[in-house]
Amino acid sequence: MTRLMMTVNGELRAVEAPPMTRLLDVLRLYLGLTGTKEGCGEGECGACSVIVNGLLVNSCLIPVGQVAGATICTVEGLGTPEQMHPIQASFLKHGGAQCGICTPGMMMAAVHLLEREPHPSLVQIQEALAGNLCRCTGYQKIFDAVRLAYAAGGEE
Repeated sequence: MTRLMMTVNGELRAVEAPPMTRLLDVLRLYLGLTGTKEGCGEGECGACSVIVNGLLVNSCLIPVGQVAGATICTVEGLGTPEQMHPIQASFLKHGGAQCGICTPGMMMAAVHLLEREPHPSLVQIQEALAGNLCRCTGYQKIFDAVRLAYAAGGEE
């Protein structure tokens, strides 16, 4: 066991874990942040996407020892039910979520895109979300939710 320090959702956190423990497991099991989901466990589906030091990563592929001292944002760090992040409000309003497995990863990928490009084209949205698989939808409502997230506060 190693004591690791990292900033998660704006809070400095200490974790006692073997350094090769997946970041996904540390977030869910050690820190109780169950919003990040495991879909495939192989880095193929994007359900476990989080932002580490400004980069979108699949947390199922990252050993926690590699993120010691890092700044990590999970879906829980975006907003609260009372004060949702614009992407959360837009997913809710425009039906961007179905079963909920891919939704946290989709939101994190969308936030990563929208931080760089607040008014993305459809092609930019498709490219930004290409690493995230959804088994429930045809993606159009997800793309609409991302496109409308900052447009008049999520309004069409």
